[in-house]
Amino acid sequence: MHDLWNAVLLGIVEGLTEFIPVSSTAHLLVAEKLLGLPGERWDAFTVVIQLGAILAVVAIYWRKFWDVLGGFFRDAGARHFVLSILVAFLPSAAAGVLLKKWIDKMLLDPSYALPVIAASWIAGGILILLLERLAPKPRHRDGDRLPLRTAFLIGVFQILSVIFPGTSRSGATILGGELIGVERSAATVFTFYLAVPTMLGATVFELYKKGSALSAHDTANIAVGFVVSFLVAYVVIRAFLAIVARYGLMPFGWYRIASGLALAALLFAG
Repeated sequence: MHDLWNAVLLGIVEGLTEFIPVSSTAHLLVAEKLLGLPGERWDAFTVVIQLGAILAVVAIYWRKFWDVLGGFFRDAGARHFVLSILVAFLPSAAAGVLLKKWIDKMLLDPSYALPVIAASWIAGGILILLLERLAPKPRHRDGDRLPLRTAFLIGVFQILSVIFPGTSRSGATILGGELIGVERSAATVFTFYLAVPTMLGATVFELYKKGSALSAHDTANIAVGFVVSFLVAYVVIRAFLAIVARYGLMPFGWYRIASGLALAALLFAG
């Protein structure tokens, strides 16, 4: 029963943080430490429940994905959409494979990872507050039809979330998109699209490495965490779009600074 409650809590954390610019990986790592859940078993568990969050994106944008699949061979727009997602996905995929050992070393060493997360949260929050005011006037307002060069550059920004714990994949891509002239809501929608291959690829890769840590006894925990992360992510994605349209990313910048300071205080207090 205790494990089921942990599965629920981690599912909530995953669903809440995967698509907003606060870093789900960092929040899950901190949550594991606070709950006293060390070891590859729970690391593998958090990888699996990401699939629930991915499914939430597919459920919300199912018509878009369906139209693209159905029209791929006869619609130039559908082929351009797929290609734009592919060129945006490749930079972080390559970085993830090439830097895998270094990334794992950082995340598996709490004495290094947690201070880096605290610093990344604070620095990222300050950057959000600054860049939201400095972003140029947008030239691209449709996240479904971004130029390939623009999509690729957004993918390059996504590498930051691969290298530094606490950076946030969505934060890097949305802010990066804004800096190169993509309207905020369009960058947000494109980030949701890009999340599907990015998270799916990362999940499959991580499961290949860590899946052996799970057993048949974890089935119930995985099912609970999967469903919870799906339901929470579904609500968060819809709410996030409304928040971004009305307030921008500023609220998340302040949240990151407050969270980083709180984590730094906890680390300082031992």
